[in-house]
Amino acid sequence: MTQPTVSVQGPRTPLAEFWFYFRQNRGAVMGLGYVVFIVLMAILADVLAPHSPTEQFRDFILTPPAFAEGGQAQFLLGTDGVGRDILSRLMHGARLSLLIGLVIVMVSMIMGICFGLLAGYFGGIVDTTIMRLSDILQSLPALLLAIAIVAVLGPSIVNSGLALSLVYLPHYIRLTRASTLAEKNRDYVISSRVAGANPLRLMFITILPNCLAPLIVQGTLGFSNAILDMAALGFLGLGAQPPSPEWGTMLSTAREFIQSAWWVVTFPGLMILTTVLAFNLMGDGLRDALDPKLKQ
Repeated sequence: MTQPTVSVQGPRTPLAEFWFYFRQNRGAVMGLGYVVFIVLMAILADVLAPHSPTEQFRDFILTPPAFAEGGQAQFLLGTDGVGRDILSRLMHGARLSLLIGLVIVMVSMIMGICFGLLAGYFGGIVDTTIMRLSDILQSLPALLLAIAIVAVLGPSIVNSGLALSLVYLPHYIRLTRASTLAEKNRDYVISSRVAGANPLRLMFITILPNCLAPLIVQGTLGFSNAILDMAALGFLGLGAQPPSPEWGTMLSTAREFIQSAWWVVTFPGLMILTTVLAFNLMGDGLRDALDPKLKQ
């Protein structure tokens, strides 16, 4: 008599385990799909965009979208106040917004990790000095601080990025410091210290990998904040300068057409809204997948 065979499933790999918990959050999966779509659109903007983002069609100024009355098939989302194709500018604006958001998050995260590791590992006067400076930065309204810094340095997309990197710095310092304090007295760190590892190796090789999960989640959520704040600075005229196809700058130049040409302000606003929402949903999914306390 033959006995039924029982298939024994081995332990899941870390990537498979991550995806198992991540996909439980349907909103996070939808957010990830939209983020992938935006990234591909930004990378392939030169191929997909029907026109140049700065090309002006003087005969088609404020042309409605193709699906609206009076629209033209060659301008699917219409044109702006000087005859530029809105769809092409949105595609190239995705590249600019994602790139500056990535730079802001990377700069603030790298600096925050370095300062947070120093504060958490050494403690004492180093910890006190770093945290008091962090408290000063965090006590000021974020967007107002960024506006003040840009007003001093001058309006440009580079200066806006530097200002926002400084604004987001305290969040990564505090998060890294808290994780370092929780890890530095663990057995594996003490064993490495007894084995002769120097402080730099202990901080960046031994402790830091075990602090990355909350930093990844914070970085994802910070990415959406960076896109939103950069759009706000662009809307105020302190970020990217015309004719750069940045979403906030597109809103700023279209303010005078809010009542007469709804499509000029609607589509850039929807791009900002949906992109920020997608990153927030994906950040929630990353938190659920990477935080062991939230796993069933």
